[in-house]
Amino acid sequence: MSAIELSHVTKIYRRYGGRQFATLKSALLQRSILRDLRPADVFAALQDVSFRVEAGRTFGVIGRNGSGKSTALKLVAGITKPTSGAVSVHGRISALIELGAGFHPEISGRENVFINAVMLGLSKREVAERFDQIVAFAEIEPFIDAPVKTYSSGMYMRLGFAVAIHVDPDVLLVDEVLAVGDEGFTHKCLDKFAEFRRRGKTILLVTHSLGLVERFCDEALWLDHGRVRAEGDPKRVVDAYLTSVEEAEGEMLAATTARAVRAASDVTGPAQEPAPSGDGPAESAEPPSNMYTAVEGRWGSREIEITEVTLVDGAGSPSFVFPAGMPMAVRLRVRAHAPVDDFVFGVALFNAEGVCCYGTNTYLEEMDPARLVGDAEVTFAIDSLDLVEGTYKLDVAVHKRDGYPYDYHRLLYTFRTSSRTRDTGIYRPKHHWTFQGGVTFQPQRRTTA
Repeated sequence: MSAIELSHVTKIYRRYGGRQFATLKSALLQRSILRDLRPADVFAALQDVSFRVEAGRTFGVIGRNGSGKSTALKLVAGITKPTSGAVSVHGRISALIELGAGFHPEISGRENVFINAVMLGLSKREVAERFDQIVAFAEIEPFIDAPVKTYSSGMYMRLGFAVAIHVDPDVLLVDEVLAVGDEGFTHKCLDKFAEFRRRGKTILLVTHSLGLVERFCDEALWLDHGRVRAEGDPKRVVDAYLTSVEEAEGEMLAATTARAVRAASDVTGPAQEPAPSGDGPAESAEPPSNMYTAVEGRWGSREIEITEVTLVDGAGSPSFVFPAGMPMAVRLRVRAHAPVDDFVFGVALFNAEGVCCYGTNTYLEEMDPARLVGDAEVTFAIDSLDLVEGTYKLDVAVHKRDGYPYDYHRLLYTFRTSSRTRDTGIYRPKHHWTFQGGVTFQPQRRTTA
């Protein structure tokens, strides 16, 4: 039996452009009421969405901000109605969507508990029987008789969560509400969800916590711009969603890098002719006085010019997002405007805070230059990109052995390292754990109902 079912549901909102009338009187005097009430555009929050949640199952909905997740939850809760299609729900509903939305700030927490719980479907007797459990769960016993307006935002949200969770619904709707307290309270919330699952309750969960979806949910749905992109096994759906997110991040990082390179090139101008012998370096060849505080930019005489920088993955395809531990290569196309016998190629990696993760060059690695003529290609290949998940920037340069810069690109290239492991720091060395004696761990697997 289905506890929740959406069949070909579309939800359209109107968007109004320009300034609407301030008062009815002004609209009548200006004869603009019909014009001002006419929507300038419409926006489809959901488009032909269908899914079914069987009774006793936990169903997760994921997607980017603005994808229609909360709209779907509000349709199920009956807060709003679909423009077309049908929504059916069987059983008592408790919606953890806008916690404490019915609280009155001027009256006490005690009075608000009774009012809010009755609004959610309990009788006054049932509220009285569960009152002590609600207050204890919210952890606000000393303040229950104080006006709600004196509560902190965390106390306010915890009390709203406690009321909603103790209604004992058949269908529980949860919209990203696990950030309502500290770590201990979050664990209590998760334990409560697990209890609901054991009791055969139906849970519809909207969240950005993909690990929570994989751990708790029996099925998952991915919404994207109001449409269903994938549905089924949580791990498969989450993997598909993460692939899409990485593609979008790659496009964003490509645009960011292109703007940085273009801006730096506009400042330095086109490649210059080499300075005449004996006249010293050109003014543009001077690097910043302190490289540790230097911001992104480009400088150098351009006697040797870096004409193109491409980041490629293990398959040789250009990319800006690389899985941790996988290969990555930095490919440089360079051009010597005249034959040169003193040159060094260098690369450095920095994290988002500007900390140098690694740097090297051909001279440090005992490669003595001989001759560079015309166009050439240089590849710096990393067999295993052992960095923790995060955003990184790249320096590339070609200079003389004494440091005189031909072409230095400072922090112009941005890439991301992706990982499902939430470790900290910068470097993630290859490692493994071993245990002896009475040390055991629970297997890492998704919880089943």
